[in-house]
Amino acid sequence: MLPFPPVSLPFKVLATDTITGKALEADVHNAVPTEKVDGTCCYVTTYKGQPYLWARLDRKPTKQGEKRFKRFLYSLEDCKEFVWNIEEDFKPVPDTWIPAKDIEFSNGNPLPDENGHMPGWVPVEKHSKQYCWHSSVVNYEAGIALVLKHHADPGLLEISPVPLSEILEQTLELIGTNINANPYGLGSKKHPVHLLVPHGAFEIKNPPALKQNDILSWFESCTEGKVEGIVWHCHDGCLIKLHRHHLGLPWPLAETYLNSQPVVISFNRTKYDCDFEPKSLFHHFSELDGQRFDRLKDIKFDA
Repeated sequence: MLPFPPVSLPFKVLATDTITGKALEADVHNAVPTEKVDGTCCYVTTYKGQPYLWARLDRKPTKQGEKRFKRFLYSLEDCKEFVWNIEEDFKPVPDTWIPAKDIEFSNGNPLPDENGHMPGWVPVEKHSKQYCWHSSVVNYEAGIALVLKHHADPGLLEISPVPLSEILEQTLELIGTNINANPYGLGSKKHPVHLLVPHGAFEIKNPPALKQNDILSWFESCTEGKVEGIVWHCHDGCLIKLHRHHLGLPWPLAETYLNSQPVVISFNRTKYDCDFEPKSLFHHFSELDGQRFDRLKDIKFDA
């Protein structure tokens, strides 16, 4: 949900200077503003009797279903609702697929959102080829995930293994070398680096006022504003999102707020009974235990 009603231009959606009624109803003025992190969405929930990482997979319409839906949208038939045929109008998904929590149901079937998609998840299996970058940040034997978050010391980030049981039922963002063209400059082709960031992990300390000009100025002038966008976490659970693109601003940037912050590696491998594979991220980060880097993007593994 956008905080400001969008204006549609060819190939663009731009925000206006008026706060939407839905944002006001969610009490956006008292919401917690956080950095919108540029990655791919993940979810941790139970699979095979243990906490598992799940990758985002939207169930999308077939070509015929999409054509039918678009014809309806362009027909301006506001008086009636479009009726999907779930069995015929949508592409098949793996048997392990589950719908997202906030999806609506009718007669036991999940319903598509206003874009004609059904958001959902599939479990990330060990050594998955399709989701290899997802699987690189989890170790099911040890029951841990590689997580980037704030350190106890102000102004310092931390990369550490976190028990999957501690982030159960949470959504996170997977960022790194092979995700979304790597806007944070992490790792390299030879030594890719990927990490999980819990949603809402990076609260904005000095947020702009909820006025378009103030937000625009914040994005353009403040160091803390060198982010993909802002997500306001409302007390009723509603998320209000604003991307730089909604204000006509470019992304990615040469330097971002996230990748320019100092980071420390906290990974005591003696806590874990299993042996980490020599080429795994878990092995590489455990070798860097206690080391501090001036910038997140400076992390490099020895050849």
